[in-house]
Amino acid sequence: MNSVTLIIGLGIFFFLLTCWAILDVAQKDFGSTEKKAMWGVIAWIPFIGFVVYFLFGAKKGQKDSDGQET
Repeated sequence: MNSVTLIIGLGIFFFLLTCWAILDVAQKDFGSTEKKAMWGVIAWIPFIGFVVYFLFGAKKGQKDSDGQET
């Protein structure tokens, strides 16, 4: 495996984890809009934002419940 392939693979991996963190922030309720925005900005930080979010922020939010029955 050459270095270009490795760098592209790692870039895609980190991009997907960042997307996952951003979607997780969007689906959770953190108690206030300011806290949700703060975790969203942290999740957007390339390469380390998703790590910080999943270590410290993911457990602080609760899944949104719309109150709608399906």
